[in-house]
Amino acid sequence: MCSPRIIGRLFKRGSPEVQTFYLFPFRLLYIYELQSPAPFPQVLFSISKKQFKKAVDRNLIRRRSKEAYRLNKASLLSLPSSSRPSYIAFLYLAKEITSYDVIEPAIKQSLKRLEKLPAANSRKSI
Repeated sequence: MCSPRIIGRLFKRGSPEVQTFYLFPFRLLYIYELQSPAPFPQVLFSISKKQFKKAVDRNLIRRRSKEAYRLNKASLLSLPSSSRPSYIAFLYLAKEITSYDVIEPAIKQSLKRLEKLPAANSRKSI
């Protein structure tokens, strides 16, 4: 995801279109696009520069997170496009670098939770 407009929508405080939940070590923000849902969800991984000063550390966490998402995204993609989020942001909130063995189950559980959310069709447009 690289559009500043979409990223701004995701991180806008108090926006009614953005849903969120926390599952260690990630906080997820996601938006359902009601008018024309994207065929595939666009994903963003954010690791705090304030928490991890060295780019090497941030890149390590980002690589581990992206790989866990890549290997487990099939379950999310199997849903119809109207019932899955169009934009998803994974915010890494842990204070230390966690291993892949911690990140992968967290990504799996997050994707399962996204699958079980009510479909976008049943949501009221605001």
